[in-house]
Amino acid sequence: MEKVKVGLIGCGMISEIYLKNISEVFQNLDVVAVADINLESAQTRATQFNIPKACTPEELLADEEIEMIINLTIPSAHAPIALQAIEKGKHVFMEKPLAVTREDGQKVLQAAKEKGVYVGSAPDTFLGGGLQTCRKLIDDGWIGEPIGATAFMMGSGPEGFHPNPDFFYVEGGGPMFDMGPYYLTALINLIGPIKRVTGSARATYSERTIQAGPRTGEKIPVEIPTHIAGVFDFENGAVGTIITSFDVWGSQLPRIEIYGTSGTLIVPDPNNFGGEIFVKRKTDHDWSVVPLTHGFKENSRGIGAADMAKAIRTGGANRASGELAYHVLDVMHAFIDASESGKHVDITSGCKRPEALPMSDESEFTR
Repeated sequence: MEKVKVGLIGCGMISEIYLKNISEVFQNLDVVAVADINLESAQTRATQFNIPKACTPEELLADEEIEMIINLTIPSAHAPIALQAIEKGKHVFMEKPLAVTREDGQKVLQAAKEKGVYVGSAPDTFLGGGLQTCRKLIDDGWIGEPIGATAFMMGSGPEGFHPNPDFFYVEGGGPMFDMGPYYLTALINLIGPIKRVTGSARATYSERTIQAGPRTGEKIPVEIPTHIAGVFDFENGAVGTIITSFDVWGSQLPRIEIYGTSGTLIVPDPNNFGGEIFVKRKTDHDWSVVPLTHGFKENSRGIGAADMAKAIRTGGANRASGELAYHVLDVMHAFIDASESGKHVDITSGCKRPEALPMSDESEFTR
């Protein structure tokens, strides 16, 4: 199958694992150029991964050889860059979230539809061996019909390790928009789309202190909620609970648990691709560890882009789709809307539950 020519925009921290995996694992992608507003960053990545061209984002978008953009910029730049790329007839895969606002997310999807191009978005961790094994367990009826789920992401914030954490504390950031996509995407993959939410949210601290890098000690303002608790209804009737927080110094809560009519499933960290899975059915006296049935158990960021490249060549649907990412974006905003209004919020968007990956077949995107 002919490789898809890729241009990557945004050469920050996350770009290294994308480029490593594309160069070593995902053989249906060919990165021909990288770009960043800091040209030195682009040149560093180009040298590191033997990429022919380092340039500005404007130059990369104008390159007619490039078929697909991987957009790894900060959240506020996701939609503007995607719209520019789509206007030039290029497919776009981006880091999460799809956009900062619902309006911009809708513009991206509508523009892609009009141009006949694909849109995809992280997180793609749900395509890893851990969450795909959980998907198979549920689909095969190991815990019966799912009736409920819990999801918890509890931490003290990225300023402890990130040298430039400002974007985590403005619109499009915070624990819900930064980490919520991993949890909500995993749950939609396992159970299905969401139809109604409610929630409460607060910002505990008005400012944060950077603790890593050259800006250590600098204080940055907090403009968004940093502790969000929500309850939501899936279309199939199951009820979910979620907490995302940057205000917690320690927690022993599970990452994700799925409760069914015949048992309970403990799901690994949805920010990772592998992890341990435990199941306890109603006839069991204790938990059992379930071996992973699927490949891509290590850090496989970029698998969503590789899956989209396969769809571009074959005409199929990509699993980490724009529709899925918009549904997640809509749900995340709804938790904040519910907190501000004091009411349930009905979700008007929808998406198809992504197609499961084949068992143990790591050649899906590697040839």
